Amino acid sequence: ISVHSAPAPSTSTAPAGTDRAMDALAAGRILLGVLALAAPGRLVGSFGLGHSPELNYMTRIYGGRAIALGAGYLSEPEEHRGRWHRLGLFVDTSDTLTAIGHLVRRDVPRPAAAALGALTGGYAAVGFLRLLGRRSGNG
Repeated sequence: ISVHSAPAPSTSTAPAGTDRAMDALAAGRILLGVLALAAPGRLVGSFGLGHSPELNYMTRIYGGRAIALGAGYLSEPEEHRGRWHRLGLFVDTSDTLTAIGHLVRRDVPRPAAAALGALTGGYAAVGFLRLLGRRSGNG
């Protein structure tokens, strides 16, 4: 007699693709994190920022954080992903507000701040909408 039971079928009423969207965002975090660790100068250069040892160092710190958030989310069973989701939303919101601050102060090249703010803002928007869906019982 087996003591293991089959997993219950999913009863999620989340819109089609919502979980796949969160999975894709987590995979994107990992990809950007790997790029940040492996080639920080090239990554920041792609956003129009100059090269410096200090910026490379900070980019690598970002890389480790991005990999941890993405891998943490993807490695958890569905029922435990909420904590990683909220952590990612916090980080994305913080990063987006930081980009907006730099846009207002004009102390970072505007195209770079706008591109990075759009990237993190997109992540934050998807994360926020997904959180609302979970709270309203849709996922």
